[in-house]
Amino acid sequence: MASPILAARTRTAIPSLQPSVHRSKSAGLASRLAVVENGASTESFSAFYEGLSEGTCKALQKIEHTTGFPAGAIIFMEGHPARGVYVLRQGRVKLLTTNSEGRTMILKIAKPGEALGLHSVITGKPYDLTAEILEPAELAFIPRADFFKCISEHGDACMHFASLLSRDCQAAYELVRSIGLCQSMPERLARFLLDWSTNRSATDGVVRVKLALTHEEIAQLIGASRETVTRTLSEFKRLRAIELNGSTLVLRNKPALESLVAA
Repeated sequence: MASPILAARTRTAIPSLQPSVHRSKSAGLASRLAVVENGASTESFSAFYEGLSEGTCKALQKIEHTTGFPAGAIIFMEGHPARGVYVLRQGRVKLLTTNSEGRTMILKIAKPGEALGLHSVITGKPYDLTAEILEPAELAFIPRADFFKCISEHGDACMHFASLLSRDCQAAYELVRSIGLCQSMPERLARFLLDWSTNRSATDGVVRVKLALTHEEIAQLIGASRETVTRTLSEFKRLRAIELNGSTLVLRNKPALESLVAA
């Protein structure tokens, strides 16, 4: 049987789907985007092995199979058997779900250090999401049988993965809170832009980061229509809070976006 790592190299087609439509008024946006002095931030990256003993780290490294993937590759599909856990080393992965009517929602953009498919592997149920490479990435695959053997032999590994599950649960709560509490569209989009640029340092008060998502994908992530996302981004640009130069997002007034989220 082919390895899941090798099988994932071949992209599986995903239907072209429309996101949910949530329209909101942007009146008063200009007054809320007041110019504020921007501060610098320091860049940091998740450390997957942080907190694990040296013996556990070595045990995990022995059972991992690391491979690089191009953008657009499907790592696993919703409804397919959970054959193992994937640990994201580099790049970003979007985790999405699709309903019977063909509508798609992106639940999360995974960053380096995160474990993908963990819940399904532990429960023994099929993958409940589809994982698609957003940016060229490197992932380590841990087969399900090896994963259970490792956590049964290393107590700190068991606690480590439990904490990762807890983090995923908290992220799900934040998503429900963000969309379910009827925030305005400018607030949702500002929150997304700030999250996307997390840990990016500022140069001369300006933060630059590659934005690998299309307007359609952003809409699927924040529960909006593509047209609403495009219109709100244009308003942000008009007010000089951001710039978009090709795939480069420039936050010219990050505190102004933060004021929208805090409002």
